[in-house]
Amino acid sequence: MAKNKNDYAYAVARIRSKELKLLSASFLEQLLSAPDCESCLKLLAEKGWGNGSFERPEEMLSIEENKIWELMEDLVKDTSVFHVFLYKNDYHNLKAAIKELHHRNGFPGIYLRHGTVSPETIQKAVAENHFGDLPEAMQAPAKEAYTALLHTHDGQLCDVILDRAALEAVYQAGKASGNEFLSLYGELTVASADLKTAFRSSRTGKNRDFLTRALVPCDTLNITELIQAAMEGTDAIGKYLEKTPYREAASQLNHSPSAFERWCDNLLIKKIRPQLHEPFGLGPLAAYILARENEIKSVRIILFGKRNQLSEESIRERVRETYV
Repeated sequence: MAKNKNDYAYAVARIRSKELKLLSASFLEQLLSAPDCESCLKLLAEKGWGNGSFERPEEMLSIEENKIWELMEDLVKDTSVFHVFLYKNDYHNLKAAIKELHHRNGFPGIYLRHGTVSPETIQKAVAENHFGDLPEAMQAPAKEAYTALLHTHDGQLCDVILDRAALEAVYQAGKASGNEFLSLYGELTVASADLKTAFRSSRTGKNRDFLTRALVPCDTLNITELIQAAMEGTDAIGKYLEKTPYREAASQLNHSPSAFERWCDNLLIKKIRPQLHEPFGLGPLAAYILARENEIKSVRIILFGKRNQLSEESIRERVRETYV
């Protein structure tokens, strides 16, 4: 972590020029109004998305994700300051490696490239049952998930173990950063995941033991009260939300989990917008990463919605707010 804000002065200046190329709300409207997926791809290519040749949606989105981290590696000597954004990829890859071994079959394209640990290292550690080759924080949940899947063949249990570990890693990294913005990111990431899990668990009749295992403590939620509300039903969760900073989300949660997820993403974008006016520090760089991830998420929703011939209104209600 840099010792003072001026350490990022040059990087922030570069980011300001990159922000001019972020997608606007009006451009997303163009995509929504386009007749099909191919038309959207052409519009995006004109904006500089992809590598200049015609790609499938998956390829274009992957190229744009790579661009984020190529830029950060160019701007910042020590990219460990951004690990809080990458732990989710590590645990995705760990989950993929364990399930791939369990099914004894390769699944092309299941590993994500940008993490704090290479996919090859994770795959090898799992295949050889050498969990000590992983970072210390990953070792225990990796072994627990591996053993659980081996003995119970319960893929959901494996997911719960590793999803919780991923959230804990993000939360702890945000707290340890000493940066208000990264701490907020960790808090909102965990809180939104807890609320979505509680809501879905309540609707599907999950028991208290499941909720206790799945939910991760954070500052803005009382996990004990949330579990009790989930056991009583979705209406009780809505009432509990009235006592939290997420009271405005109650109606969204009752509408659908995807509407609530959109609300959480939009809240984060609203929280990071002040970084547009910060001349120094890590905040503007971190905000740019989230802004890019957010617009890629919106473009993915539009592209696959168009490809699957969903209605414009159905796609629109899932699209996130833009940063600029």
